[in-house]
Amino acid sequence: MDEPPEHHFKQQQGISSNLARLTIGALGVVYGDIGTSPLYAIRECFTPPHGVATSTENVLGILSLITWSLIVVISIKYLGLVMRADNQGEGGILALMALITRARQGYFARYFTIAFGIFGAALLYGDGAITPAISVLSAVEGLHYVTPLFDSYVIPIALVVLVVLFGVQRLGTARVAGIFGPYTLVWFATLGLLGIWHIVQEPAVLDALSPAYAVMFFSEHGMAGVAVLGSVFLVVTGGEALYADMGHFGRRPIRLAWFYVALPGLLLNYLGQGALLLREPGAIENPFFLLAPSWARAPLVLLATGATVIASQAVISGAFSLTRQAVQLGYLPRLAIIHTSSEESGQIYVPIVNWALLLVVIGLVLGFKSSSGLASAYGIAVTTTMVITTALMFSVTTLVWRWNGLVALVIVSLLLVPDTLFFLANLTKLNDGGWLPVLLAAATYILMTTWRRGRELMADRLQQAAMPLNVFLADLATSKPIRVPGTAVYMTSNAEGVPLALLHNIKHNRVLHERVVLLTIQTAENVPVVPGDERVTVTRFEHGFDRIVARYGFMEDPRLADVLLHAREHGLELRAPECTFFLGRETIRIGKRPHMARWRAAMFIWLARNARRADAYFGIPPNRVIELGAQVEL
Repeated sequence: MDEPPEHHFKQQQGISSNLARLTIGALGVVYGDIGTSPLYAIRECFTPPHGVATSTENVLGILSLITWSLIVVISIKYLGLVMRADNQGEGGILALMALITRARQGYFARYFTIAFGIFGAALLYGDGAITPAISVLSAVEGLHYVTPLFDSYVIPIALVVLVVLFGVQRLGTARVAGIFGPYTLVWFATLGLLGIWHIVQEPAVLDALSPAYAVMFFSEHGMAGVAVLGSVFLVVTGGEALYADMGHFGRRPIRLAWFYVALPGLLLNYLGQGALLLREPGAIENPFFLLAPSWARAPLVLLATGATVIASQAVISGAFSLTRQAVQLGYLPRLAIIHTSSEESGQIYVPIVNWALLLVVIGLVLGFKSSSGLASAYGIAVTTTMVITTALMFSVTTLVWRWNGLVALVIVSLLLVPDTLFFLANLTKLNDGGWLPVLLAAATYILMTTWRRGRELMADRLQQAAMPLNVFLADLATSKPIRVPGTAVYMTSNAEGVPLALLHNIKHNRVLHERVVLLTIQTAENVPVVPGDERVTVTRFEHGFDRIVARYGFMEDPRLADVLLHAREHGLELRAPECTFFLGRETIRIGKRPHMARWRAAMFIWLARNARRADAYFGIPPNRVIELGAQVEL
């Protein structure tokens, strides 16, 4: 029977309502960072040492560069091409890396793909530290245009805002996230209205929409013009967030939010600032706040501060999400990851990352003292990540999408032109503070690769010491140890052999439980989410032995309760309060000839000692755990 027309209308209405909700939500999370760039980007293009004079030709040339940077980098590259490379709906450089490694390729190609992906992820931590500092500082600096009396309080106020922002992270953003989108919508509307007011007074500024002015700017300034690109790049620094947040909102809402709200608001505001500079070159001191009449500057400072807090929140949440992926993929040790919402799995809080970021942010504010100073350090981390993303897209187009190699090379090469120019321009900032995010990224990369390599060496050592299960069961039939009532669950990373904890238990205690379960939890490196029907495999053996292998994607959190629930579907009834869980606790030593540098081995040992305990990480009842030690030599 056909459904009534009103049913289709209500269904369509529901779809439209959900799309509108996701689109507005994307504004607050996805475009928070790029939406606060008007606070400082234009000013930095004309500020020494890399800025140029505020002549008419320069103003129009830089506005043209800004316009076409937004169109080429954001609209064409990210929204048009990169966002098509989704890994089961998830985006971000780690998801892109996993998508490529899932395709067939040689050892060296796989190695370099992983290396680029991990370094790109490490660079995002540097961005995560600078964005809150420069955003909040640039907003609070607007108090000067309300009254100069606030000048000596700018840094203390900014620090208070940042400390409060990081301090409330443990409460979660679920309650306040609902206002992020509407607030950012008001912010973009304000950007547009401020710009329109000045464009109407100086309509000649619309000539900057022509790319000819960008070409003329380069022809006049040459290499000095390339240096200015380091400041122009500030307008697209939120581009990588578009891709990373794709899994939260989907492609269509992100695209709609950009083309209907974010892009018009940004272009109108940048053109409005340019129109103001054409009339009053002296307004370059702070063209954003000088767009507003004097009576509106105080509320504009409050609105801008709120917008920068939202932008910072998006970056902080992104750092938490990136950390969880890195832990799941085995590039960071187990950390305390707290879920702050019972409904949204993405709402998480990672204490150690939160407080580490806060310390770095405070250091940046006290060290650079102004948003102009921070602008010198900002950009190099993001532009390097963008270059890596574009380079990895060549592998996606050829290996995953099966494009013609020549076509893929031409398209990717064209997209690499602006990325490379931005990268070279930001290299000029190295001596002015640009070294800092690179140093942070290098330290993070070393830490992540050291942990990964150390875990691989440990797994090799443990596997060498492990006994094949079939040999163990054959010995069990002849030795017949004493069997005691109950169920023992032995957790092991090796899904084939016998855990050392089990061998040690028999050796020292000379008993074996009537029922023994060997539990292995694996992370699928190439997929973000493992389907429920593929979550658990159960293999039954003789002598009361069972093996459970549970698989999780790199965007999921493995929990014992979930594993046991799926095991019941396979006919294996287990109740955590009735089981005894045996965990191996390895004491790691540096051998005479370690397979990694001694300083890296020492770092790995320190990380292993400070990693979160397995029982706490997987949700195992602590009063049901027995740990058996073993020595492992690297």
